Amino acid sequence: LQQFSRMNSSSQTNNLKDILQNKIDDLEKQVLSRVNSLEEGKFNPKNESEERGKIESTLTSLHQRISDLEKGQKDNRPPDRFQLTFPLRTNYMYAKVKKSLPEMYAFSVCMWIKSSASPGMGTPFSYAVPGQANELVLIEWGNNPMEILINDKVAKLPFVINDGKWHHICVTWTTRDGVWEAYQDGTQTGNGENLAPYHPIKPQGVLVLGQEQDTLGGGFDATQAFVGELAHFNMWDRKLSPGEVYSLATCSTRALTGNVIAWAEANIDIYGGATKWTFEACRQLN
Repeated sequence: LQQFSRMNSSSQTNNLKDILQNKIDDLEKQVLSRVNSLEEGKFNPKNESEERGKIESTLTSLHQRISDLEKGQKDNRPPDRFQLTFPLRTNYMYAKVKKSLPEMYAFSVCMWIKSSASPGMGTPFSYAVPGQANELVLIEWGNNPMEILINDKVAKLPFVINDGKWHHICVTWTTRDGVWEAYQDGTQTGNGENLAPYHPIKPQGVLVLGQEQDTLGGGFDATQAFVGELAHFNMWDRKLSPGEVYSLATCSTRALTGNVIAWAEANIDIYGGATKWTFEACRQLN
């Protein structure tokens, strides 16, 4: 594989990527089987903790080796042209945004997302603060529709995206009257009010991609984990206009990057075997 990676043509690079992805998928299935055995109580708690630590360490090491092999491809790509892949429903595979959020009286959060997981794609992102694990969460759990939670208050979102295709989604909100809007593929599909009205988003929390937090930075539940692919997660401290959302969904040159959280590899750490691959919005659709 290392010899193969030194070849420079795009077709060879893509073949390498496919080989590596197939290999990691196979290994993760084996790991998941092992985890299930552990959780069925075949080992005592001490051994289970040790085994889980070994599994997470191995997956992180494997990802690092894949990153090294892909380094030539990474060096040539802009810092925002990547996606995160979460192939399995686990309680240890996630990404963490290095930067926290400021106090916000309004926000817009947008991303490209792809999943066919059932039932429910899980939790694309969660933001927890001391004393409130559900300060800001996007989740599709079980057979429920996707929901946005703010300070543990809930609004159901009219997204239809669990079809294995790439979709662009945005949610905007303002603390004044708790007004929210939902956009799918550049078009507003729903809106409402009284979602945590007059509650500012609290600062100094932990922002996680791929898992729902029950405690600050942890307490993950595999049944709520995101399964799929995610890219261009951006956040603003204001409500975007319909035109700005449309520009994002159509990859217009006028499209903005988040002034609170901007999608860049340097801003995100990955854990437990989640992987990064090259992604170009509007060129890789489906």
